[in-house]
Amino acid sequence: MSSPIGSKNNVKIFVLYLMENIGYPLDFVTINDIVMQTDYVLYLDFAESFNEMLDAGLIEELKNRVGDPEYAVTEKGRCVARELQSDILPSILDQSLACALRYIDFSRRGIEANCTIEPREDGRYDFCCSFEEKRNKIFRISLVVDSLERAKRMKDNFINRPEVIYRGVFALLAGNVNYLFN
Repeated sequence: MSSPIGSKNNVKIFVLYLMENIGYPLDFVTINDIVMQTDYVLYLDFAESFNEMLDAGLIEELKNRVGDPEYAVTEKGRCVARELQSDILPSILDQSLACALRYIDFSRRGIEANCTIEPREDGRYDFCCSFEEKRNKIFRISLVVDSLERAKRMKDNFINRPEVIYRGVFALLAGNVNYLFN
């Protein structure tokens, strides 16, 4: 079974695109994690493609300050990614890069997004979402919504775009609401 993104060449293009746009060397585990943020690539395809890219000189192994391996895209890899990225839908690349950047930002800060939906006696639902940074709650909001379907849509939006929710609520509460009226 192949990855939903298609051929192994598409897997390589996908990985190169993410690594190139992040812009600095990453360890293997982080690269794997950012690739797996969306379900476009299967792990076995990624692992095989990663080694093939290393052997082909599309990525290179570097050592960080403590001597652990990290990987960066080579000039050859950049050229391949630029020339062939049109083989993958731009919306897939954009969504995947956004997920990767969010993962890196939130994981480096230790931020976890949590969301619950609880039924109420009156037939409505309590929708609660929060962020914890290193086990300290930094954001919590609770809303009463009219239907389970609406609560599920809100949960999906929160889980898919937590950084947007955080920035948006922060901006609204801080009085920076001009973008709502333009």
